[in-house]
Amino acid sequence: MPEATETKKPVIDGFKIKGKLKGKISNIVSALQSITFIEIAQEKNAVNIAYVESRDINKNPYLFSIIKIKEDEVEVIYSITPEISPTKRRMDIIRYLLNILSLIGDDYEVDSKVLLQIIDEALKKVTQSISLDYSKLYTEYDALKKEAADLKKKNERLAQQVDALTSQNYELKSENDQLKIRVEQLEKMSDEALKVKVQNWIIEHNGTINLPEFCKTHNVPESRVEEILNQLVSEGYLVAVD
Repeated sequence: MPEATETKKPVIDGFKIKGKLKGKISNIVSALQSITFIEIAQEKNAVNIAYVESRDINKNPYLFSIIKIKEDEVEVIYSITPEISPTKRRMDIIRYLLNILSLIGDDYEVDSKVLLQIIDEALKKVTQSISLDYSKLYTEYDALKKEAADLKKKNERLAQQVDALTSQNYELKSENDQLKIRVEQLEKMSDEALKVKVQNWIIEHNGTINLPEFCKTHNVPESRVEEILNQLVSEGYLVAVD
């Protein structure tokens, strides 16, 4: 039975922003009650807003955030799990906080300077992260571009070799076709016709035959002429002379 993998504990981070209660805590609670995915716990002079996005195997909060709205301060605590970028997680929390603040704007306001500083800092980290990612991606792209160029050159060389081989194959085929035609022409001469030509040659050359010369003149292989000579001797038309 495989061992259970232990879930890595999330890192806890957070920030604080000065604020000011303009209305009542109860009004803030009422404004947020329509949000179904959060849990609200009201205190005498504060309200806690908990958002549990996921839980671990033991049902404990794993990815979560808590916004504590006090009379003079907003405190934000959130978890960062190993599989999530801290920079992205902070931006997600800031967006979530801005949505909450927009709903309670009639009863509460935060120090806009501090809020803008937090947003600016987060955006800088996002920009740096994007720059690093872009640099890494560009390096990979540049390497792939060079590899593609090398493959293109290799493909062009292979294409040239294929063209050369195709041309060579065409030439070989033409030569082969010519040889086939020649063989067919040679094979068209019947044994009887070849016997007559051999006999005429011997008569014209005083009873002798120069085999290579005869074969070259009539375009026939020596082996076939030798067979014909043997047949003529066996049939009594010629007499072999030592």
